[in-house]
Amino acid sequence: MNRFRLMALCVLLVAPGLLTAGTAQPWLDATRTPESRALLVLKAMTLDEKLAMLHGPMALPLAGVPIELSPLPAGARWSAGFIPGVPRLALPPLLETDASLGVTNPLGIRPGDVATAMPATLALAATFSPELAYQSGATIGSEAHAKGFNVLLGGGMDLTRDPRAGRNFEYFGEDPLLAGVMAGEAIRGTQDQHVISTAKHFALNANETNRNSLDARIDPAALRESDLLAFQIAIERGHPGSVMCAYNKINGDYSCANPWLLNGVLKKDWGYPGWVMSDWGAVHSELDALQGLDQESGEQLDSRVFFAQPLAQAVAAHRIPQTRIDDMVYRILRAEFSTGLIEDPPAVRQIDYAAHAHIALAVAQAGVVVLKNASTILPLRADIRRIAVIGGQAQVGVFSGGGSSQVTPSNGAIRVPIGGNGGMSHYRDALYFAPSPVIALRKALPVASVLYDSGAFPEDAAALAAKSDVALVFVTRHEMEGYDVPNLRLPQGQDVLVDAVAAANPHTIVVLETGNPIEMPWLPKIAGLLAAWYPGQEGAQAITDILTGKVNPSGRLPMSFPESESQLPRTKLPNFGIAEGVAVSVDYTEGADVGYRWYARRGIRPLFSFGFGLSYTTFAYEHFKIEGADTLKISFEVINTGTRAGADVPQVYLTATPMGSDLRLIGFSRVELQAGERRWIRLSVDRRLLARYDEVKHLWRLPAGTFAAQLGTSATQLGARQSATLKRVTFADK
Repeated sequence: MNRFRLMALCVLLVAPGLLTAGTAQPWLDATRTPESRALLVLKAMTLDEKLAMLHGPMALPLAGVPIELSPLPAGARWSAGFIPGVPRLALPPLLETDASLGVTNPLGIRPGDVATAMPATLALAATFSPELAYQSGATIGSEAHAKGFNVLLGGGMDLTRDPRAGRNFEYFGEDPLLAGVMAGEAIRGTQDQHVISTAKHFALNANETNRNSLDARIDPAALRESDLLAFQIAIERGHPGSVMCAYNKINGDYSCANPWLLNGVLKKDWGYPGWVMSDWGAVHSELDALQGLDQESGEQLDSRVFFAQPLAQAVAAHRIPQTRIDDMVYRILRAEFSTGLIEDPPAVRQIDYAAHAHIALAVAQAGVVVLKNASTILPLRADIRRIAVIGGQAQVGVFSGGGSSQVTPSNGAIRVPIGGNGGMSHYRDALYFAPSPVIALRKALPVASVLYDSGAFPEDAAALAAKSDVALVFVTRHEMEGYDVPNLRLPQGQDVLVDAVAAANPHTIVVLETGNPIEMPWLPKIAGLLAAWYPGQEGAQAITDILTGKVNPSGRLPMSFPESESQLPRTKLPNFGIAEGVAVSVDYTEGADVGYRWYARRGIRPLFSFGFGLSYTTFAYEHFKIEGADTLKISFEVINTGTRAGADVPQVYLTATPMGSDLRLIGFSRVELQAGERRWIRLSVDRRLLARYDEVKHLWRLPAGTFAAQLGTSATQLGARQSATLKRVTFADK
């Protein structure tokens, strides 16, 4: 063998992709830009190969169909979705998994496959910690990659407009700045693991009742300043490869066929380079492609596979131009290259669940919000002798939200079928994550007698409480996608239970495991109150750590808790009792005044305000200063004035503009301080939070004049006030 043939063979053996990348398949050259690589491979594709990338099935059996009658597509894994690749061109399939709170194993279809079950997104939002959001997204993304998936259907961030909506626990609360920052960091964490993340559900998926036929009506400019601003901030920070459109309509057009939303706002005004995938069963025509939809997901849930033969026929008949097909495919390809799917394909490998459990625990600990601590009943004394633990299946585990986000945890769970009607009824199970709060409390307080009562009979629970030093009542409410709860009350007589226990023992502490606020008629009678949300697989330990003082609570409410439904923009749940599939509408007349802004505008004081949360130490703020330049520049000093270390979340709210009073969060920072420690915080305000959107001119308008802001600890606990003058300016989204 001559020297040149030997050298060529060595090149092929050592780097088999080198010659291919440099000659026949230049798009495999990772030194090129994602844009140039996408264009190169696009030119090499046939029309059939392009069309094949624009639709794919849900890689699961349909409800009621045996698995043996639901063959798995070649190259797929049992999961939420699958888009075939193009092996000829070294393009991998898209293997998609639901993973808002961890990588799901829907209906246990992959036997023995577990994952780290993270706390509800609301709990993550309650941390006000972009760092924890990034770590959470990275943890879930790394597990998805290690399980063989390269697309994660996470990134939910619809604002809480109705605290009865069943899917609120998967979102980041009621404020666009908080939701956008936190969702963006979670997305960035996922994509740093070479897994594409979505941002969803775009947009205004604010109610689940009749979500497939609901028309969400709102002033477009107000939508720009609220829900869409949350998406815009998240997309800018996280650069998600895909945006998932929603089931509902917006002002008459389906979200997945809404030219104003997809072609106008997302792709033109924001310059979004990724692709729009449909929600599962949300496509209504092949012509949706002209309105901005790029890919049909879960195709068997639609009435036809619109992006297969119907789309091909529309192209052949020139009803959809070939250039549009190329744009759809280019967007997908660019996202694959920019996220690193080609260079670092997913591969099944061992996962360090113990390490990931520490992340889940950190989020849960930081996300618990202490709402009441009368007579400093918390933290519990170390010498406490007798504790009654009542209700909530607290001898079993902690509660989980339901639906497509429900995770099979790595440390065990008990599933209780709930049943019911509707399209998501087959997912309607209650899941309790082990270990239980009872076990965690016994370990943390070994000298105490921890006794459990189910709460089935309030009289029995009250009798146990009367003989105990303290009574812990765990209350739960099951919430999930596809269903809204009809009111803000606790189900199954739990209000009666809390009343009975509180009457028997004034040292009663209530722990909420819910996905939304609840009414609390018993609040004046109890001593302590914790919002633990759905705290994930490490929830029992996190709750115990807060109760015993091992961890100083630092969670803050990402949504307001109203006193009752009478304080809401819509006092009755919209469309309650209307049959599934009937065309309905919701008029979001509050516009951009979502949550705390609604209450402030109308002079209503909620039970607990957005941003509220208690600590076992105290903090003070000094030297609050605002300077005006092209935007507001804010600085102040935070001091831990207490006797123990803790984390604070100072919040800055816009309170007055040249156009009048206008409450809005414009800055926040989570800061951890030792006792006596001081730290300066400096913030630069996003100008969009000060401006108003002109829908006619497609511009943000910042008026000239004086802008005032206040520094505080919640939307209703505001202190120092400062102001600065800004010049009039207009600016576009890009």
